Amino acid sequence: MKILLVITGLGMGGAENLVVNLADKYVEQGHEVVIAYAFGDAIVTPKNNNIKLISLGVSSYNDFFSAYLKLRTLVKKFHPDVIHSHMIHANLLSRLVRLTTKVPRLVCTAHSINEGGRLRMFAYRLTDNLVDISTNVSQEAADRFIELGAVPANKMKAVLNGIDTNTFIFSTEKRIKYRKQFFLNDDDKLIVAVGSLNIPKDYPNLLNAISIVVANKLNVKVKVIGDGPLKDNLLQLVAELNLTNVVEFVGISRDVSGIMSASDLFVLSSSFEGFGLVVAEAMACERPVVATDCGGVKEVVGSIGKLVTPENSDDLAKGIIEVFSKPEQELQQLGKQGRQRILNKYSLDYVVAQYMNLYNRSKV
Repeated sequence: MKILLVITGLGMGGAENLVVNLADKYVEQGHEVVIAYAFGDAIVTPKNNNIKLISLGVSSYNDFFSAYLKLRTLVKKFHPDVIHSHMIHANLLSRLVRLTTKVPRLVCTAHSINEGGRLRMFAYRLTDNLVDISTNVSQEAADRFIELGAVPANKMKAVLNGIDTNTFIFSTEKRIKYRKQFFLNDDDKLIVAVGSLNIPKDYPNLLNAISIVVANKLNVKVKVIGDGPLKDNLLQLVAELNLTNVVEFVGISRDVSGIMSASDLFVLSSSFEGFGLVVAEAMACERPVVATDCGGVKEVVGSIGKLVTPENSDDLAKGIIEVFSKPEQELQQLGKQGRQRILNKYSLDYVVAQYMNLYNRSKV
């Protein structure tokens, strides 16, 4: 099968990681795969170097029509059996291409409970007849899209994200390596957060919570993996909260699982999420988790992680302090239970099978 994966961008994020992981798995199964991306540089890439990455060259909305033409040309040249698009811009581009080009099968995936305001939901509804099936990455997000009228119920399916549990696995060797690299003492508690430095991740919530944790005399260090447009603002907030010696933005890393292994706690501070892929990755690395109860995060965490109220730094701080008050043996047991939950429910192979099923049929 020829599969064209189209995504808004290949920066650092859950959707991006899912797409490149799907691509690798599809090629392992003998399929031919091309990835087209609209915005920015390809930071997250497949492991298989034979997978072609095609930039549609979008730097502003003025480039949208030229991106449409590039994608149309790619479709005519590649002749995919299925296009699987991801995120709002790629979903709309792929639908419009279908107006003028033969596409045997189109699957569109949203990756959040919130992909924009009424105009974007109207655009989804207006172009729904051009897509065979839409998916979202949690049941809550899928239900929300139906509620907003973006997708009819009979054309929406929840397909939960999956992770490569062979990559995201606890490593004692890497724990030692990164804790040494970060100059951590044995009694330093390392908190790790992962995600783009943008509004939905609500890092001010995290920083204010850490300020409270520090005021409670907990010896913590925080490493934030990711980059984005709010970095300067966040660095300023770090200085204002006197957290310069506590919080470090380490930028983009290609060894997230290694840094997670070095951590004592993973924290997600988002105001909204679709699925919360990084939470599943942390759990696969046997890390205790404190996360805001937004989007599909509750579906991932179950009863194993600690859920707190979104946009509430006091509650987030309380959750962090509560987890660090548990005995080490209990935290280790929670970590093992978390990994087992991910193996049982969110393995990449299971997700690949679900998408393949959608690629090969015309109805949910």
